[in-house]
Amino acid sequence: MRRLVFNLISVLFSVLKFGFLKVFHFRNFFYEGIQRFSPNTEVIISEQGTIRLGKYVRAHRRSKLLAFNSGVLKIGSNTALGNGVSINCMDSITIGEGVQIGPDVKIYDHDHDFRVPGGIRAEKFRTAPVKIGDNSWIGCNVVILMGTTLGENCIVGAGSVLKGQYPANSVIVQKRNTEVTCYAIDSSSVQEEILK
Repeated sequence: MRRLVFNLISVLFSVLKFGFLKVFHFRNFFYEGIQRFSPNTEVIISEQGTIRLGKYVRAHRRSKLLAFNSGVLKIGSNTALGNGVSINCMDSITIGEGVQIGPDVKIYDHDHDFRVPGGIRAEKFRTAPVKIGDNSWIGCNVVILMGTTLGENCIVGAGSVLKGQYPANSVIVQKRNTEVTCYAIDSSSVQEEILK
């Protein structure tokens, strides 16, 4: 019963919040049908960014959608964002239909260009589109970087960092070193111990 009440509150909140966003971003915010966004989910549109949501998109607590610098963020119908998901769009991010995104996933279509004069403080960026195919599952704590394309029906293992092209029907798991290296610092020497 408690979950039903919370879902109802989330739907009502979404109706109010999205109505408000539509008034101030008439040409840059689009959505279809019913949405269910947690009351503490942020939707931010600035500097001519655009957000387009399909039907029945769900976003849980602490999620954040940000479109700026003319970036276009598209999320397909029946897609769900877990707690703490952050999607930052400066160029183009397209997420297909039926995609499940686990908690604390981060998706970026841009990166600081540290090579320019002034380095990171110059606030210059490099961008490349991100595409996630229909019916994909993204595990918790995944980071998806600019220029990444996932085909349809992909599964991404928790904690992976992705950049590049991945074909449809792939299972993507980032291998981890099972050994942990621990350095004990002594005044006369450094000792290395391998923990297994």
